Amino acid sequence: MPYPYTLPTTSAFSFSSSLACDSHPSLPLNASTRRGVVRDTLKAHKRLSPSAQSPHLWTVASGLQAYLPYLFAIDAGLGHRAVRGDEINVILQTAPALEWRPTLSTGGAPPIPGKDPPRVKVHSLEYEVFFALSALACAHTLQARVALHPLYLTTTAPVGTQQRQTAIAAATKSLLDAASIFDYLATRAESLVATPPCPDISPAAMRAQSALALAEATLLAVLKDDPYPAVVAQDRNANDTEWMYKAPTIPKVRAHLFARLCLAASEHAAQAHSLCAGRSAAGGKINDSFVKYLDDLRRTSRARACRFFGIDSELGGQTGTAIAWLWAGLHELGVERKEETSKKSGRGGFGRLKKEWTEKREDKKVERELNWGADAGRMEEVRVIEMLEAKWTKQNDTMGTQAVPPTGPLLAQMPSGREIHSLKPFQPPLLDAAVLEAMRAPPDRADDGGGVGAGGYASSDEETLAEVSGASARGEFNQNRTGTPNYY
Repeated sequence: MPYPYTLPTTSAFSFSSSLACDSHPSLPLNASTRRGVVRDTLKAHKRLSPSAQSPHLWTVASGLQAYLPYLFAIDAGLGHRAVRGDEINVILQTAPALEWRPTLSTGGAPPIPGKDPPRVKVHSLEYEVFFALSALACAHTLQARVALHPLYLTTTAPVGTQQRQTAIAAATKSLLDAASIFDYLATRAESLVATPPCPDISPAAMRAQSALALAEATLLAVLKDDPYPAVVAQDRNANDTEWMYKAPTIPKVRAHLFARLCLAASEHAAQAHSLCAGRSAAGGKINDSFVKYLDDLRRTSRARACRFFGIDSELGGQTGTAIAWLWAGLHELGVERKEETSKKSGRGGFGRLKKEWTEKREDKKVERELNWGADAGRMEEVRVIEMLEAKWTKQNDTMGTQAVPPTGPLLAQMPSGREIHSLKPFQPPLLDAAVLEAMRAPPDRADDGGGVGAGGYASSDEETLAEVSGASARGEFNQNRTGTPNYY
């Protein structure tokens, strides 16, 4: 499933403190105001409960999309480029002093369990573009998770076919938008000479996140017509009344096509893993949990490809080869077959209880929206493969009795992947000509960096008290302008 990103937070900043714009004097003030809204929105999002964060994602994305045209206008002014044919003259007076909290790395500091990594200091507006755009791409990925969430709930009635198709289409669009943004940032980062302040905005991390989003979008193209995950989910759903359903069937040609799409997703995930595993930058290295997710996604994609090759063989009457493909899929996932586990330990019952407990725990995470799908769909694929293995083994033992070939030669003859999506180049948002013309007027007030917004956040490290007291989403503790504690 789409990676469960954590959105970053940032400090207050006044553009007027570092630059001036002779052609459009109100541009720095308007950019500071929009950035202040983004800052308050990100901080408010962090303090919400997981269930409340889902609908709030659209507010976060809207705030970032409203801020980015002003940021790109300033960027164009610094680079002596016109916006919609209008020349913008921006003069950098002093180096900016911004702070962003990384979410994929520790920012160079040793990780402390239960505590957020420290913010990294940014002294270039170039990296302000990187952090703002990457936050928007992460928000798009999280929106894809929200769209797919109803498909994995086992406490409500299963979604209909039309609702399922709509959810997958919306999630695919969000993931492709995220992939385009990360691809744009990776290309832009590769042209820079300076070392990034943290690995989150390094060229390797941006390229890896683009490949990750593309891999997840490719798997959604398979999920749209893959009936087996829904059948396995219905089997665990107490609210499912459609107990009499037609056995799922997949045309032979599509099964082979789905397998090649899964291999393409595996190749993208492998590329992302190679870019992040063992790499370190001046500000530290990518978190192990993200690297592990990339490896799990690679394994899950290959295992899913093996499953579809097995379906293709079973439809052709080669039940023994189909079972071998399923065994190959379990091998890719690093899961031993039940017979092998029982022979080694002699106590298969304990392993079965542990497996059932893990599955119930994951179902609870889905219900409560608590970091569900962090295994990249590995557990779901294991369930599907074990269901098909039990069915086909029983069928082979009673009817066909075909020999099961070794899995090594099967894995060696796997074809290459096949792409289904192509990334559209990301186009930086531009301000309307009327807005640009209006900003030729002098500013009507002082630029205080957006001020203290609706959340009442004034300092750069105001999260600390809320983190220590555990007040997130239950009544936050903040400091107002006078320094007096406010409880609300």
